[in-house]
Amino acid sequence: MAGLTAAAVAAVGFLAYRAQASVPESLGGRPGPRATPAASATKAPRDKKNPAALPQGSGTGERVVYSVDDDRVWLVGAGSRVENTFKVTPGSVDPLPGTYAVTSRSNAVTGTDGTPIEHVVRFTSVSGVVIGFSAAVDGSTPTPAPTVKTGGIRESRADGEAMWMFATIGQKVVVIR
Repeated sequence: MAGLTAAAVAAVGFLAYRAQASVPESLGGRPGPRATPAASATKAPRDKKNPAALPQGSGTGERVVYSVDDDRVWLVGAGSRVENTFKVTPGSVDPLPGTYAVTSRSNAVTGTDGTPIEHVVRFTSVSGVVIGFSAAVDGSTPTPAPTVKTGGIRESRADGEAMWMFATIGQKVVVIR
């Protein structure tokens, strides 16, 4: 009985989230996440000797930096010190370069591909597709089917835990090329 109740609660939570995520901003009663333009739409300079180094021009202060072109995330703490960096597997829909803030989080839901995911950290949407970081409970990071519009940026479970601990509501997220 407890298993059925837990499954029902999870299903209702997922459906409520999907319904909320699909409401047009004009009807939602609150402004949606807006990006501020990136300082430059060109690719941020990289350290050729250390490709995992934090790119110059990726913002200031405590933040999450996500490179769309490099499929890499940096968790940047106080004093612009990199606390963690890791590779990710992007969804089929990329966010535009700019500065965002974490708008919602979910400990566990089902992804748009039907995979149970955890440590979901959302920060924007593009044409109705919600964009955020997550880790598959089974540890998988498959490349999404090109026919499915998904904004899930998949991390390993360990990296998902690190993101979950770092990126609370309101945390700055800087997207670069």
